[in-house]
Amino acid sequence: GTAYQFWRSERSLDVLNDRAMELLEQVGLTEFAQTLTVNLPYGRKRALEIATTLAMEPELMLLDEPTQGMGHEDVDRVTQLIRKVSAGRTILMVEHNMSVVSSIADKITVLQRGAILAEGPYAEVSRDPRVMEAYMGTADAELQGAH
Repeated sequence: GTAYQFWRSERSLDVLNDRAMELLEQVGLTEFAQTLTVNLPYGRKRALEIATTLAMEPELMLLDEPTQGMGHEDVDRVTQLIRKVSAGRTILMVEHNMSVVSSIADKITVLQRGAILAEGPYAEVSRDPRVMEAYMGTADAELQGAH
């Protein structure tokens, strides 16, 4: 209810502070509450993006490669965050990091040239010879090594 009210004092936004702090706490950013976004490390910026999405209380979240370009520490942090915020909502995620996929996905769909190649639980799909052939070049390779 505060959008497009440019003529009002910024103090009119103070009613949102408690909710904003709740969201920062939910994504593990409380200690960065006074930090300008531009000064946040990359992984923390992704957490902030998730917090701003959560502010809209979505039933469905779409995430496009949420761990791309991150170091291991940030990947683990964001993976745990996605697992946490998935409670009570559906998350549709495009992700090529198979360790992330295997640790948080209930169901995966593998696409090849826009068509569904395989679908189901990770343990099943990762052993599918068609998937291994498409992503590793050989049916003998393990999907675990794909990124």
